[in-house]
Amino acid sequence: MKLKTLVLVVAILAVLSVAAYFLQRPPARQGADARIGQPVFDANALNHSAKIRLSDQGKNLLLARQPDGQWTVPSYYDLPADVSKLSRFIEDLSNGKIQRLVTENPERLARMGFKDTSVALLDAADKPLWTLTLGKDAEGGGRFVRYDDEKKGYQASLAVLIDSTPKNWADTRLLDLKPDDVAGVELSFAEGDAVTATRAKKDDAWTAGNAPAGQRIRGERIASLLSSLGTLRFEDTSDPADANVEAARKHSRTVKLTTFDHKTFTIEIGRKPEEKKVVEAANVEVKGTTAPAAGQAPAPANATSAAPAGTEAGPKAAPLPAAKPEEPKTETIPAGPVYCYITSSDGGASINALMKKRAFQTFEWNFTSLPAKRDELFEPVPAPPALEKTPAAPAAAAKSGGKP
Repeated sequence: MKLKTLVLVVAILAVLSVAAYFLQRPPARQGADARIGQPVFDANALNHSAKIRLSDQGKNLLLARQPDGQWTVPSYYDLPADVSKLSRFIEDLSNGKIQRLVTENPERLARMGFKDTSVALLDAADKPLWTLTLGKDAEGGGRFVRYDDEKKGYQASLAVLIDSTPKNWADTRLLDLKPDDVAGVELSFAEGDAVTATRAKKDDAWTAGNAPAGQRIRGERIASLLSSLGTLRFEDTSDPADANVEAARKHSRTVKLTTFDHKTFTIEIGRKPEEKKVVEAANVEVKGTTAPAAGQAPAPANATSAAPAGTEAGPKAAPLPAAKPEEPKTETIPAGPVYCYITSSDGGASINALMKKRAFQTFEWNFTSLPAKRDELFEPVPAPPALEKTPAAPAAAAKSGGKP
């Protein structure tokens, strides 16, 4: 074959090969989903929303942003929301990453467990701005998620708890005073005058003007009080008209905390005391007999009311001891829950408005740890240290000028 013919054949084969490649090549691969590798949630989206809706197991919870930026729990007496819990929740959402697009097949989507567990951002009119529905846990780790009404199921490295119980989202803090901010403490007692402890600066020792002679205030006891009451939290809430609430205020102790900037917080803390109730009266009557007069012994069972006529009365029987009356049966009714009521000298303080919404039940130890008597706040003033005496030089040595 001539060289020219061979070159022409090779050229034709090359053209046919290129044509075959373009005709038989697979279709171009679509670009990867834009969400892959991205955070599950962009925290900046929260700035444009008025409400957060959490749904799980048929329950819905709303968190609402107020004009001043504070979040509240409308379904739990509109109490302030726990900002730290909300921050952790948003952080958990933001830390999750979309790992892969699992499917767009409706049948597979139906098997990924997308039901009523979801997080949604809403506007002021409750219109959804963004919704994330959570499905089952993925076998390879993470969880299946779906956005809005999209027919796409993703797998995300997400570990987040959807808590739809309103009470769990309320901020339980009632007071948040640092011990270093408190300049004065006044504590009332059931018996005796109140005790007032003050200090001019945070590093100064506490003093009490009405301390007993030879005694001083116990600084560590005041520090314990500040630690307990300065960070008061509530455990539960009640209707202010509840009988236990009214009884608690009638049996309350009062503590006043004054800060260095001259604000005073008055804390009333108490509870309904334990009581014993008679459930069955003592049985003081015996059937078939008449109770004897006071101080008179009962007659024997075989005794007659009088001696026969014409005969002398027999010897007098020894008087029997009086029967001891039975003790009435009682039951003990336990002490009621501990409630606290707080008032700030600053009329615009949020705590004053909060106290009008509910009665706040606090922990028992906040009440039982209070000193029961004035003596518990004082201790003896320590005696001053003895001065060391310098021994006098021997007289003989002084006369001789120190010579032997």
